Amino acid sequence: MNKLKILNDPIYGFITIPNSLIFDLIQHKYFQRLRRITQMGMSYLVYPGAHHTRFHHAIGCVHLMQQAVNVLRFKGVTISEDEETGLYIAILLHDIGHGPFSHAMEHSIVNNVSHEEISLLFMERLNEEFNGSLTLAIEIFRGEYPRRFMCQLISGQLDMDRADYLKRDSFYTGVAEGNINSERLITMLNVVNDELVVQEKGIYSVEKFIIARRLMYWQVYLHKTSLAAEQLLIRVLKRAKELHELGHKLKASDALLYFLENKITRDNFNDETLQVFSRLDDYDIISAMKEWQYHDDFVLSHLCEMIINRNLLKVKLKNKEIKANSLKKHMDLIMKKFNISKEEAKYFVFQGSISNQAYQLNTKRINILHKSGKIQDIVKASDQLNLKALSKPVTKYYICYPKVKL
Repeated sequence: MNKLKILNDPIYGFITIPNSLIFDLIQHKYFQRLRRITQMGMSYLVYPGAHHTRFHHAIGCVHLMQQAVNVLRFKGVTISEDEETGLYIAILLHDIGHGPFSHAMEHSIVNNVSHEEISLLFMERLNEEFNGSLTLAIEIFRGEYPRRFMCQLISGQLDMDRADYLKRDSFYTGVAEGNINSERLITMLNVVNDELVVQEKGIYSVEKFIIARRLMYWQVYLHKTSLAAEQLLIRVLKRAKELHELGHKLKASDALLYFLENKITRDNFNDETLQVFSRLDDYDIISAMKEWQYHDDFVLSHLCEMIINRNLLKVKLKNKEIKANSLKKHMDLIMKKFNISKEEAKYFVFQGSISNQAYQLNTKRINILHKSGKIQDIVKASDQLNLKALSKPVTKYYICYPKVKL
């Protein structure tokens, strides 16, 4: 069977699968599940084109990693065949642990188990199936491989993950501000003392990358409407779990029921849990909500109906913390209007905060290599004064409450 397939991608054109091991991993059911996990969660309720998947993104990352390996080898950086394959596997599987709608699971029916931890569990399981072929990739993914630049290509402030998702999400949402020049950024990469650096002439591409990241976060990832929709989804799952614990029978797939019935934490996320998790995707949640919108429970039925029919909460963003009396006013209003308890009203009226830091000065810096051989952090190397401002976290506060009609 010909395993050196070519895929046609709307962002990069033709993408070649580098070797048969990568092909076999792509063909595996764990990876094929990513076709059913939306890359951008609930953002399609704001940007109708944002229906691309984690599968799309992971394949794009492998393509960019191939380019990075070729560029670095051309510049004299030694990368063995095993290391090359390890890089491809690590970037291919970096998101394999995402649950339905990307992040909603982590904050609702699974107790503080991050998608990175689940990705690692999947990789270790696949390593058993593939006779230890993923050992090096796992070391790179964990950030434990001695050649630092390889870990930085997987997880850093200028990694192949960000280089793909900014460009891809910009394309599918139609938000042109996020469209970075991934190819030029990669062409400017080099390695000094096993650390990733960007050549001086790539400085403006890096500036554009950081600014694009800031704009995409405020305009897309932290957009107030998709934020409200994701919060509703988290509350749907929390309410479903609550009702299940109280003895209510809910219609759902076996995989979803498993997570509603069991208290899943980091400590008991075993092989059985992983197998059930691998059967869970966006479709389980959507089909459950389509049923639950007709449930007797006021909270569950209304939350589901709001998402299914895009009748979302009103969201207000502020630069200062939300005042308690503002929250109380909306809470009292909804309790009176629908004759519900304070605990039930909390599902519809709530506050929170969001933070955006386009560049982190203290960790995994983007270093610029000058012609003189001097290496400087991008903030110091750049004549763009805004970069220092972009390295400070900006926090905004939000309040969500129902519109006049629920």
